[in-house]
Amino acid sequence: MSRVVGMPIYEQNTVEVPAKLYNLWRRAKLHFTCPIRFPLDGYRGLVMILDENEWLCADERQNDLPVICWIDFVDQGRDAIHLPIECKLNYYHFAAHKIREHVLELMEQELENKLGKHHN
Repeated sequence: MSRVVGMPIYEQNTVEVPAKLYNLWRRAKLHFTCPIRFPLDGYRGLVMILDENEWLCADERQNDLPVICWIDFVDQGRDAIHLPIECKLNYYHFAAHKIREHVLELMEQELENKLGKHHN
């Protein structure tokens, strides 16, 4: 079940996430138990919580209050794994736009590290 159901959304957009990041998440779900949780370096109190159907950036100091969440990934019938994936991006904080790209970079680094260690 989603952690953001019922939470008031500040703004919602339809976006595309890079195929590489989406594929890393899919691979991580095969090797690790969800939710996959890790701190976001440089953002005190912010954590990333990757679940079966969403990527949540949350403030753990406020009982995992959502900051940004990627949901509703459109991957049915996907036959080209090199193409970006469309999803909904929910903002729960007015300043979340400023950290969105860096959060995704940190997520990619963390998943690459976890998967690299797992295969060694």
